[in-house]
Amino acid sequence: MATTGAERSAASTATTESPLIDQEPSATQLANGKDIDRSPSLKKKDKKPQGEAKETELSGAEIKRRAKEEKIARRAKQKQEKQAPSQSSVPDQSRQNLNLQTGSGINKHASGQAVPKQQKRRGSATANAQQQLPIRTSEHQTATAPTTLKRDSNNVSLFSHLYGQPRRTSMTGAGKDIHSAVVTLGLKMSHYIICGSNARCVIGSYSTPPGNSLPRHLTIHLSSQIEYLVSCRPLSVSMGNAIRWLKVKISDVDPDVPEKNAKQDLCEGIDSFIQERITVAGQAIAASATERIQDGDVILTFAKSSTIEQTLQAAAKHGKRFKVIVADSRPLFEGKTLVRRLATLGIEVQYCLLHAINHVIKEVTKAFLGAHAMTSNGRLYSRCGTALVAMTAKEAAIPVIVCCESVKFSDRVALDSIVMNEIAPPDELLSQADVAAPLSKWKDTPKLQLLNLMYDLTPAEYIDMVITEYGSLPPSSVPVVHSLSMST
Repeated sequence: MATTGAERSAASTATTESPLIDQEPSATQLANGKDIDRSPSLKKKDKKPQGEAKETELSGAEIKRRAKEEKIARRAKQKQEKQAPSQSSVPDQSRQNLNLQTGSGINKHASGQAVPKQQKRRGSATANAQQQLPIRTSEHQTATAPTTLKRDSNNVSLFSHLYGQPRRTSMTGAGKDIHSAVVTLGLKMSHYIICGSNARCVIGSYSTPPGNSLPRHLTIHLSSQIEYLVSCRPLSVSMGNAIRWLKVKISDVDPDVPEKNAKQDLCEGIDSFIQERITVAGQAIAASATERIQDGDVILTFAKSSTIEQTLQAAAKHGKRFKVIVADSRPLFEGKTLVRRLATLGIEVQYCLLHAINHVIKEVTKAFLGAHAMTSNGRLYSRCGTALVAMTAKEAAIPVIVCCESVKFSDRVALDSIVMNEIAPPDELLSQADVAAPLSKWKDTPKLQLLNLMYDLTPAEYIDMVITEYGSLPPSSVPVVHSLSMST
C-alpha cells in the first residue's frame, strides 16, 4: 500500500522530536513489517532524564528548608544524648549513614554537575557541621573531667581574684639578666626570710650597653629584676614605695653625666634612703614609743615586728621593768622568734596563741602592734589576726598603739581585706611533722577548701595612736604624712 506525503511528514517529525520516547508504530511501519524495539532498557533511559529534570528544579528556598530541617534534627539528637547518654548511643555505621542521607542532593546533583557557588558553600558548611557532631567520649576522657573540676574547687571563690601563679620556690627558670642578689632576695621572700634591700648591689654591678642611655636602659633592666621578685611573692607597700622612688631618681639622671659618676650618685642616694627612711626612722619610732612604756606595764603584741622588737629592747635598756605577752598564730609562728630574743635580754615574756587572747587581755595595760602598711583612710594592714587583737583590746578599754615607718604608708583606700590581700599556699596550714594528720589529703576531700590569708584590715576606730618618725599622730593624718614623705 502506498503512503501519502502527509503521513510520511508526520512520521519523520515524531521521530525527530522525541527519539527516546516510546512511540506507537505508524501505519507505514506496520505495512513494511519492520520490527519495533520495545526493550525495557529504553524505558529506563526514558525515566532517568525525567528524574534529573525534577532534581535540577530545586530552588534556593528548598535547599534552605532542607538545611534547616537537618539542623533541627541534629540539635534534637544532641539534646537527647545529653539527657539520656546511656540510652541514646548511636552506632558509628548508622551515624555515617545519617550523614550520607542528609548530605545527599546538596553539594552535587545526581548528574554529577556542581551547584552554583552560593549553594555549594552552604552545602559544605552543612557537611562540616555534620562531621563535627558530638561523639561520646571514652571512659578515660570521662574520668578526667571531674578531676579538673575538683582541682578548681579547692580555691575559695570569694578570693578567686587573689589566686595567681604559684610562688617561685627555686631559681629554676630565672633569666640570665637576673642578678644573683635578686635571686637570693626572691627566694628568701618566698620562704619568709627577708633581710634588707639589695637594690644597691644591682646598680653597682650594672653597665650600660653601647648605644643606650643609663636612665632609659637601667629602668628596663630593673623591671626584669622586679618581675622576678613578684613571681616569688607579691611586693609589699614599702617595697613599692622604694621602687617608685628609685625610678624617679633614675629618670632625673643627666644623660651627659659619665656612667661611673651616675652610678655612684644613685648608690649614694639609695644608701641615704635606707638610712633616713628605714634605719633612722626605726630608731626615732623606738625612742618615741619607749616614752609610752611605764614601769609595771603589761605590753601585748602580736606575732613579730622588727619595730616593736626594737622598741621593747630600747625600753629594757632604759631600765624599765615591764612584762610582754606575745600572742601568736599559725602557720608561721613568728612570735616564737620574738619571745626567744626578748627572753635573752632578761625581759619577762609570756607566750600564748591567738585563741587565748580573751584570757590574757585581763592583765594587759597597753597594746603595741606592728604594721605591714597604713592605708590612706587610716586603716591598719597587718598580719592576719592583728584586727582581732586590736578589737579585743579596744573592747577592754586598753590603748592600741601602732608603730609604723612612713615608707609603709600607702595612698590606697581599703575598706576590707578581700579586695587587697595575699594568699599563701594552703598546705602551710598543715602540720608537716604529722604525715597521717586528718587533713593530710584534704585535696581529695570533696567540698573542702583551705584558706590561708596573710593579712587583715583593722578599722581606724580601733587605733588610738600611730607613732612614726614624724611623731605621734592619729590615723586620720596618714595621707598628710604620706604626701609629705614622698615629696622629700
